[in-house]
Amino acid sequence: MKELGIGIIGTGFMGKAHAFAYRAALAAFPDIPVPRLEMIADVDAASAAKAAHQYGFARSSGNWKDMIADPKIDVISITTPNTLHKDMALAAIAAGKHVHCEKPLSPSLGESLEMVEAAEKRGVNTQVGFNYIKNPLLKLAREMVEAGELGEITGFRGIHAEDYMHDPEGPWTWRIDPSGGPGVIADLGSHIIGMARFLLGEIAEVSADVRTVVKSRPVARGAAERKDVLVDDVARILVNFGRGCGGTIEANWIATGRKMQLGFELTGAKGSLVFTQERLNELLFYKAGQDPRTSGYTKIEAGPQHYPYGQFCVAGGHELGFNDLKTIEMGEFLSAIGKGQTSGPGFREAYEIQKVVEAAIDSSKARNWVKVA
Repeated sequence: MKELGIGIIGTGFMGKAHAFAYRAALAAFPDIPVPRLEMIADVDAASAAKAAHQYGFARSSGNWKDMIADPKIDVISITTPNTLHKDMALAAIAAGKHVHCEKPLSPSLGESLEMVEAAEKRGVNTQVGFNYIKNPLLKLAREMVEAGELGEITGFRGIHAEDYMHDPEGPWTWRIDPSGGPGVIADLGSHIIGMARFLLGEIAEVSADVRTVVKSRPVARGAAERKDVLVDDVARILVNFGRGCGGTIEANWIATGRKMQLGFELTGAKGSLVFTQERLNELLFYKAGQDPRTSGYTKIEAGPQHYPYGQFCVAGGHELGFNDLKTIEMGEFLSAIGKGQTSGPGFREAYEIQKVVEAAIDSSKARNWVKVA
């Protein structure tokens, strides 16, 4: 069976998730090319060597450029801070490598377009880390929308809220460095915007309120010196979809008490769907026109009947988790490369999501509706 040499740049939260996923992908999807774990790179040789040993990679390096010209590496995952994505991706693309990059693609729309065009011109496969839409129940939700089971769609309410930035004494980090682009609207907002597009198609125009709530943060935990915060903490967006319906989207990283509130309520003339990542193995479905004495939401529980759940467990109710969604993502990516196809969402879709983000920021500044170009 064909093999694909894997390289990962970065060993933090997402680097670890990628390593887990590449290791598990073949067990879940036996027909994909064999992912051969070649190299991990990090900011220093010691960190890279430790990660390579832990995750079973053959080699390591303190310099990511070592894997660019390496003929044994076919696929590169980029899991570094946003400011580093572009140079790494362009170098990998120029070398003919397939590239998985975590979102957002880059700090600016122009840089992201440069990445898109380079990948499309070179003909390499790309993927971006919107793994939440790999959930079998989210795929079911889209199928139900497309099949007309909800009738004409009348509304969408989406949110991605967490609280990892809620403490005003939490230190200033790379995550809020404006050189890396916008704040929560890009970090979390891109996920719910991408989910909305996955379910309902393009977003045509937006009217947004994007604001910074925590105005400054200490340079280190407990330090007296503080730095101004110049990126957003909360974004609330009115949206109009190209299909004709409207909706709302919120991104919030100071939502005290919330750890993973990524979800939506989608309404139609014939029914509605409700989902939250906090209960990622459940999808609620309401069908209009039932006997009012017994009507209500029906819980659809993930099971082997929802591909590819059964690739992980033969029994319903045993549940998938975050790393399983990442494994599905990598399995589809490697399968597409092996077949000479595309999987996605790739660089082009990530760019379209970023266009919505930029339109929302422009709308908030202008205090009016802005079309997504």
